[in-house]
Amino acid sequence: MIEKMQIKNVIFDFGGVLMDWSPYYVYDDYFNSHAKAQDFINNICTPQWNATMDAGVPFAEATAKLIEIYPQYAKEINMYKDRWKDMLKGPIQAGVELLECISQSKLYDLYGLTNWSQETFPYTYDKYPFFSLFKGIIVSGEEKLIKPDPKIFKRLLEKYELNANECFFIDDNNDNIKAALDLGFNCYHLTDHKVDVDKIKQLLKLN
Repeated sequence: MIEKMQIKNVIFDFGGVLMDWSPYYVYDDYFNSHAKAQDFINNICTPQWNATMDAGVPFAEATAKLIEIYPQYAKEINMYKDRWKDMLKGPIQAGVELLECISQSKLYDLYGLTNWSQETFPYTYDKYPFFSLFKGIIVSGEEKLIKPDPKIFKRLLEKYELNANECFFIDDNNDNIKAALDLGFNCYHLTDHKVDVDKIKQLLKLN
């Protein structure tokens, strides 16, 4: 059980918690088949490749290297950057509701810790006003570090002078949750992009 006096900060992941982003929103339509899109994402524009850009590799560099390996997919690979905005479906309403509830309570400071390219995050930040509720945000692409590397969690703590045991971290990736737990964070693992607002409010004693 989390003691309210212990927690001072709530840390949000963004993708899957506040924002609904997926390359399938583009490639399902392009290939006119989810199975073909899945094959392309599993084998060409893979999550591991996407993670290199979240870790700070420029889109142009990552794209060029991949096209060298798969020149027959040059058009489809270029679409990953050219149609990136179409992969961003929009806010996850339950996550935004939770964020706004915590902000309005004035009981906790809000921070973001996201795996996101430094090239595309500014567009998202400017488009959705609720990002201004955060006291601070760590973007992996800017730091050249990526979750679940413990270094990016330590960067958050050091930059904003936080103590891990005073932080409540919300993320949809179990590896990230494990890394945070090992560092002493209090954590909530969100599954299936379902933000249980009432449950988290209960844990944070906001009811």
